[in-house]
Amino acid sequence: MAAVPTIKKLDEAVVNRIAAGEVIQRPANALKEMIENSLDAKASSITVTVKSGGLKLLQIQDNGCGIRKEDMGIVCERFTTSKLTKFEDLSSIATYGFRGEALASISHVAHVTITTRTGESNCAFKASYSDGKLVPARPGLSADPKPCAGNKGTQITVEDLFYNVSTRRKALKSSGEEFAKIADVVSKYAIHNSGVAFTLKKQGENMADVRTTNGASILDNIRTIYGASVARELLEVSCDNQKYAFKMHGYISNANYSVKKLQFLLFINHRLVDSSALRKAIETLYEAYIPKNSHPFVYISLEIAPRNVDVNVHPTKHEVHFLHEDSIIEAIQKAFEEKLLGANSSRTYYTQTLLPGVPVTDTSTVADDGGQSNGGKLYAHQMVRTDSREQTLHAFLPPKNHATTSSVTNSDSQSSRTITQHEANNSADGEPNRSKTLTSTANITDESTLSVSNSSKSMDAGEKDFSDQPSGPKKPRLEENGDRIAKGQNKLTFHREIRLTSVLNLRKAIDSNEHQGMKELFEDHKFVGCVNRSLALVQHSTKLFLANVTTLSKELFYQVIMFKFGNFDFLKLSEPAPVYELAMLALDCEESGWTEEDGPKDELAAYIVNLLKGKAAMLLDYFSLEIDKEGHLLTLPLLLDGYIPNLNGLPLFVLRLATEVDWDTEEGCFRTFAQECSRFYAFKPDPFQRDENSTKDVDTEDPNAGKSLSFNKSWQWTVEHILFPAFRTGLIPPSRFSEDGTLLQIANLPDLYKVFERC
Repeated sequence: MAAVPTIKKLDEAVVNRIAAGEVIQRPANALKEMIENSLDAKASSITVTVKSGGLKLLQIQDNGCGIRKEDMGIVCERFTTSKLTKFEDLSSIATYGFRGEALASISHVAHVTITTRTGESNCAFKASYSDGKLVPARPGLSADPKPCAGNKGTQITVEDLFYNVSTRRKALKSSGEEFAKIADVVSKYAIHNSGVAFTLKKQGENMADVRTTNGASILDNIRTIYGASVARELLEVSCDNQKYAFKMHGYISNANYSVKKLQFLLFINHRLVDSSALRKAIETLYEAYIPKNSHPFVYISLEIAPRNVDVNVHPTKHEVHFLHEDSIIEAIQKAFEEKLLGANSSRTYYTQTLLPGVPVTDTSTVADDGGQSNGGKLYAHQMVRTDSREQTLHAFLPPKNHATTSSVTNSDSQSSRTITQHEANNSADGEPNRSKTLTSTANITDESTLSVSNSSKSMDAGEKDFSDQPSGPKKPRLEENGDRIAKGQNKLTFHREIRLTSVLNLRKAIDSNEHQGMKELFEDHKFVGCVNRSLALVQHSTKLFLANVTTLSKELFYQVIMFKFGNFDFLKLSEPAPVYELAMLALDCEESGWTEEDGPKDELAAYIVNLLKGKAAMLLDYFSLEIDKEGHLLTLPLLLDGYIPNLNGLPLFVLRLATEVDWDTEEGCFRTFAQECSRFYAFKPDPFQRDENSTKDVDTEDPNAGKSLSFNKSWQWTVEHILFPAFRTGLIPPSRFSEDGTLLQIANLPDLYKVFERC
């Protein structure tokens, strides 16, 4: 007969380690607890540093109230907290922490070091912890907290997480996946806590993976973290229900936005939690608005009377229970549905009547790339680009194969023109063909040909389809506008096929002037660094080149204008700019070349306003440059994602549009306009913008000086991460680049070896 097992009390170390495994399941859980401690300490700045997905190093630093030296001895013991004194306090808890288990649990599965300083203390104190107790930093030293230099606030360093729980460590995913979970936690808390500046970066790297400012709004933080494509499609929703004692505020995506995985941010009483019932209700609601197997973006901040919420449900506090759950979810679902139904105007599509004299062709059948009819059925993926990630700069370049359509005679013109039609070139896996040629996801127009005369009247008219290109990030003076500005509705997702002979000729001239050797150089180059504000170093094979960034960007933008003709997104000025005042500013500049023989400046400025107002329809239709009836400049074209030109050149740009553009001929007009536009957009960094990590030109007497600059992208970042990737994928280098000094070879590795051999 088997012996009856005896019951005995577990060792305290075993108990604590088991409890720690319930609270700290992975690095992201540990970080969540520490972020909440920092927020409870009223921090306005939180910086997180990670190594190896948080397993090697997980460090958080804040500028909160700090920890008193007297409390450092027990801060990592279980059930020690400053936020709860008796059980009844749970009914009115207003802080994140209340059990006093987080730091204790972390110290049982990792090596913890705390450096902290209160506002009243003259210095900081540093201590090390293991299994909830103070331990010496090195053998032979005292375990008591040591005085040291430090800023107000607390820095907690967690090293070798799960070093003593090998099974838990092996069960974790790769360091990359663990870092992604950490970034998700930081991103969500950064969005909700708009008054706190969050920074997340990997150890040893200068570039932050997440960075927000404490002056940004919730919507600004969503735009910074999830992108402008999400932010511009969000609807603000709120609900205040006195019956069930709750308030709700949030942002939800409209019917134009969907992704493959639900982006769900739920905060209940400012605590990041999850609710499977609320998640399911939202998914069910959106099934009627977005395509099947796609999901919305949802951010909800729910405030419920603390007496109705039970936060002590799970060790990780990831789940909460609250009274009237079904009724509250139903009220939230109703508020969402009312907001979505009220946003139907964004789903309205507008069309334009055909131009006079343009024949209407039968579009019942659509030819595929091989010229064979597909039986008359037009599939959805041929009509609308449904994935914003499919479109790259390659899509704005002309195709290798052109199918020539029949020439059509315009009833108002003396001669006929031959029109070429671009074919959609798709790779075998359905992605756009990644060549320098134009790939079109759809050939959708009401007519198969378009005949245009040289008159300005025909140039002012055009088709009214708009491509669905992603917009760039918001800047201080400009903001993107995904909507059609003239009428306020959302842009259409059709890519307009431009078949004007003049534009095709200009595109052909770019292709025919390509320098193949330099094309290979740009496609395979490695960016080395910036020399100054106009020169940069690049490496190709064993050679080092000095590149003129201004000249390269000017050529790039000229080509983008040609290959993206008629399909630009908008950059909307935050305030309308009077063309008259811009012209007067330009005429006052020496660079304008104005003399008294040219006439009074006010008359010239008035002439410029009238000229551009007369061309407003054509400028808006073809170049997304809008000038209203009062002569105000409202928008500029978005030529490259994430790039905004230096607005100091805007007055001269307006002046040169009136004086340098050939408005008499069609091809000359498009060519000279593109030249002037590319000249304005060419990379010319603001001379008053300080360099990255520089402290020059900052007024040291002003405590706020340079604060905003530290969160802006530097001009070096723009050159490396926006311009040169565009040069690599989209630039067709002309032959003149090999002769005019745009690219200069300054070193060759084999030649350097010869020099070293002689030394």
